[in-house]
Amino acid sequence: MSKKTNWIIGGIVIVIAAGAYLTFGHHSNKSSAKTVTIGVMAGDKNEDEIWKSVSKTAKDKYGITLKTKKFTDYLQPNKALSAGDIDLNAFQNYPYLANWNEQYKTNIVAIGDTWTTPLRIYSDKYKNVSNIKSGDKITIANDPTNENRGLHLLAEAGLIKIKDTTKATPKDITENPKNLKITPVDGSQTASSLTDPTIGASVINTNFAKSAKLDVNSAIYIEKLNKDSQQYFNFIAANKKDKNNPVYQDVVKSLQTDKTKSLVKKFYGTAQLTVWDYKK
Repeated sequence: MSKKTNWIIGGIVIVIAAGAYLTFGHHSNKSSAKTVTIGVMAGDKNEDEIWKSVSKTAKDKYGITLKTKKFTDYLQPNKALSAGDIDLNAFQNYPYLANWNEQYKTNIVAIGDTWTTPLRIYSDKYKNVSNIKSGDKITIANDPTNENRGLHLLAEAGLIKIKDTTKATPKDITENPKNLKITPVDGSQTASSLTDPTIGASVINTNFAKSAKLDVNSAIYIEKLNKDSQQYFNFIAANKKDKNNPVYQDVVKSLQTDKTKSLVKKFYGTAQLTVWDYKK
């Protein structure tokens, strides 16, 4: 075989190999880019149904294989996201993320709102917040995010006035006409505190209310959707470098649908509200 023939055959082999690399290599990258893992908190079967619906929409409409990874510890989803173990997560609100980024020096951002769980005031003694008496003790959760939120809720209900801050503590109360004794306790103790005869009312997160078998419809005051409560909207989060990733944006679109809205309403009623179309 001549050198010229060898050169021609060698050239053909190189071209075929390069073509195969481009074809199969491109296909492989495209396939992996269309598989997205989103971290969520382990919840009830209703939440599972909602995410199954979102995953079906992602697959049918955008060709995305959306996988959920469940966590039981609130510290883990952001750690996993920053480490690249997951692509997105959906479990937190804005103050929580701000505190997390500041504490852990991370760059996680929101890329699409999902829903919110309105905070509520409950009481075994009163049917209306206006009935709360002077000197009554009111319990609120003591973690920074929910302490701030609880105080804003009491202010919204007209019981107190506070400084304009997103990190409110009882020290930031500027007016307390009924001389209420605002008492921060562990969030898990807010519901059980209602059995204490010295407690007039308690600000209770919905998850703790459900655990205590409280009827959310029995609340004497419900947090409204307004400029103060917007910070407590939950959202899908990504690392900042992936903020404009079109595949991740399609995951957001897969969640923000009428189907999701109807499922949330079906499963949770007024206990959980979708907020992506809330006019800010």
